Amino acid sequence: MAPSQSFQVTIAGGGLGGLTAALSLRQKGLRVTVLEAASELGEVGAGIQTAPNASRILIGLGLRAQLERIHTEPQDQVRRRWADGSIIAQLPLAQRVVDTYGAPYWHYHRADLHRVLLDACLDPDGPGPVVDVHTDAKVVEIDRADPSRPVAVTARGARFDGDVLVGADGIRSAVRDLAGFDDTLVFSGEMAYRALIPGEMIVADPATRFLADRYHSTIWYGPDKHLVHYMIRGGEYLNVVAIVPCTPDVERNWSGPASAEELAAEYPDWDDRVPAMLSKAKDDVSVWALYRRRRDPVWVDGRVALLGDACHAMLPYQAQGASQAMEDGAVLAEELGAAGRDGVDAALARYVDRRAKHAGMVQDASWANMDFYHLPDGPEQRERDAKLRRFDGESDVSYDWLWRGSPLRDPDNEALTYQFAR
Repeated sequence: MAPSQSFQVTIAGGGLGGLTAALSLRQKGLRVTVLEAASELGEVGAGIQTAPNASRILIGLGLRAQLERIHTEPQDQVRRRWADGSIIAQLPLAQRVVDTYGAPYWHYHRADLHRVLLDACLDPDGPGPVVDVHTDAKVVEIDRADPSRPVAVTARGARFDGDVLVGADGIRSAVRDLAGFDDTLVFSGEMAYRALIPGEMIVADPATRFLADRYHSTIWYGPDKHLVHYMIRGGEYLNVVAIVPCTPDVERNWSGPASAEELAAEYPDWDDRVPAMLSKAKDDVSVWALYRRRRDPVWVDGRVALLGDACHAMLPYQAQGASQAMEDGAVLAEELGAAGRDGVDAALARYVDRRAKHAGMVQDASWANMDFYHLPDGPEQRERDAKLRRFDGESDVSYDWLWRGSPLRDPDNEALTYQFAR
């Protein structure tokens, strides 16, 4: 049955997962309202990776041309040892990924990707009803007096009712708490520094210029910590994520500012190129405590559903957090788009059935990789490095499993995607 013209979905959270869901629902003909707590829509100044599973979703939404304008394509994935920078393993990406998986592995500035999604949601010439976006709209209450029409109430007193309320409002989801879902939050013991280093500074230093000669996605492995970096905006910035043991202050406050000196000081005994690189960071260094959610298949309570970090926040050891949220949004839209108002409950049940196990496996793999990445030198480390050289995956899930195929049942999406090879 086709969805009723009055079918309405309210999404709390205007991040990458929430906007992917909003755009997917719009293209199914549903009316969507997005409530964002922040006073301005946008993303933090940091990079993001979209592996083929996420790229496939975005391309299927008709965003290929926009993505080609903002992406940076890494040519290889490089794994290095902490002490001397020697290469453990190197895997070609770029065209090999397209040829193998039918969709690209690309890097972006998060704000650029967010803008592409937001513009598509608001484009008056796009398919489906234009998404209604509200900022400064933090959800502080859920009124379920009519269980079939949950009402999101904001701090400013505005009320937004709909057939479904989706909590896409992050790891500290207000919707999750207000709806009474179990507390599944777990602290990892680690924190992540995030920084953008000007590419011109990387190029000017002979010790780091190699990072701009050929774009890589690079991971350095060391005892108790690791380091990830890659170029974005065509070399304008080197995006850095440095994961180290967490301090009590950061654990307590969740996040805060940091300095290039503090960042570089975390890696004093590493290959000289590491502190040379990190010391070039500017004033936008920040540090974030790493929390995750315990795997839990309960994502729906009545007409309130969770999406992305609100239900399956994962550690960054598979670089899949945003990608899995995008898959959630696309599958949710596929189910709700095929349901009339009388079929909402069954559609939400199918959404969870199709997504919870899959996302949960990625959650568990990301958690397992925390130890896998941070082994001290010794027999286990050598065994890990041998596994990386085989490159059939890192923990319990393989890249082939993560990147191949689509979570959708839409044959047109597959046809569009596999025409990408050039």
